[in-house]
Amino acid sequence: MYRVVFTVSCLALFIAAILAAGCGSSSNTTQMGIVNLRISDPPTCSAPSGPYRHVFVTVTDVKIHTSSDAGANDSGFTDLTPNLKNNPQQVDLLAQASTECFLATLGSTIQIPSGTFQQIRVFLAADGTSIANNQCASEPRNVANCVVLTSDGSVHDLQLSSEAKSGLKIPSGQIAGGAFTINSGQTKDLDIDFNACASIVAAGNGEFLLKPVLHAGEVGLSSAINGNVVDSATGKPVVGGTTVVALERKDASGIDRAVMSTLADANGNFVLCPVPTGTFDLVIAAVNGAGVFYAASVTTGVQNSTAVGQISITAEPSTGNTGPASLTGVVQTAGASGAVPEIVIVSALQTVAINGSNVQVTIPLAQQALATINLTTASGASCAAGTDCVSYTLAVPGVNAFVGAFSSSGTKYTQAAENVTYNADGQPIPRADNTPICTQTDVQGPAVNVTPGPTFPAGTLSFTGCS
Repeated sequence: MYRVVFTVSCLALFIAAILAAGCGSSSNTTQMGIVNLRISDPPTCSAPSGPYRHVFVTVTDVKIHTSSDAGANDSGFTDLTPNLKNNPQQVDLLAQASTECFLATLGSTIQIPSGTFQQIRVFLAADGTSIANNQCASEPRNVANCVVLTSDGSVHDLQLSSEAKSGLKIPSGQIAGGAFTINSGQTKDLDIDFNACASIVAAGNGEFLLKPVLHAGEVGLSSAINGNVVDSATGKPVVGGTTVVALERKDASGIDRAVMSTLADANGNFVLCPVPTGTFDLVIAAVNGAGVFYAASVTTGVQNSTAVGQISITAEPSTGNTGPASLTGVVQTAGASGAVPEIVIVSALQTVAINGSNVQVTIPLAQQALATINLTTASGASCAAGTDCVSYTLAVPGVNAFVGAFSSSGTKYTQAAENVTYNADGQPIPRADNTPICTQTDVQGPAVNVTPGPTFPAGTLSFTGCS
């Protein structure tokens, strides 16, 4: 059983069709996939300059079909959100766009076959539908969809056209190439962008009508990477705590740097998107609800548009301390004539063996639920003369990472037996034009061998010539 997640962010329709890796290759085995949905669009009609503060719509179902000509009541539709009818999800179409792919979950787990799909239908709730935390409740009637005016904050029913009542149809004519195809082992994102502001019709009698405007070809493909994280001992998701998944790529110095990250959900599922073209390393770190840390997992050679399948992570041995190793130190910055405050990205780099060579990999900070941390230096009694400073503590696994090269048939991981070695690393955030803000663009503390539990001094990360 694979997962279907629907997410919302402003006002365009974003479908990510993801086929999970590891599906059977036998001729009598049906390949299955995953579909993710997001709604987003530049809110040109939003406050303060536009007429609307909010546009709330309530989604009750999403279906796809292989035929562009299928009617709303025809057979052959794949229902992507069969449980959504019992728990409709209301979203603000003018919310600010997120840098992540997901803002709100709309759907539930379902199997879908791989194939080529030429039609999507999004169904909205009718007035009178029971909705949890209904943002349209202040309207005198029990409405499901509404607009909130910028001028006075009043709430008005957003009435649905007949087209909307039978599902907002997105046919092949609006899909680049006429269709989207789900192939084995792929992760594809289909971004369908319609003009939401033009879709709201203000009638002369003070009523508002939703009549979707969608232009031909407003669909483009982008990429995603998805998978599932489980505890190697139980085969189930990590209980409580936090699981951080980072997508990393080597910089000019050969150091694996996090380019994006996300958190696995309560079922261990994660999706990273949109992912640029290329090959990446996938690095996972976790701590459970009891404070037990897990060895990091490093999956190398992961390409964009890949479903990596299930990744098992291993808790630190119960025979010793199962808490983190803590790297502590100071970041300090100074300009030509004295202290200068700066924002510095601080990372924990673990040395791991990849293809016979030692590589420094950024280990996500599960306790902080981040891949790296941003610290701002400031003056203080503890700072060296003429500098601004800030202390850092990085909680990291006190054991070596498990490393394996990605394989669609099953990735095999090994753990080194050598000392567990970290370096604290700092990088000042550059200017908007990407020019350096300090003389040093990257500073590492000394190599530190760690074990689970204790605190280890990781050195001072010092930057000069800052401005």
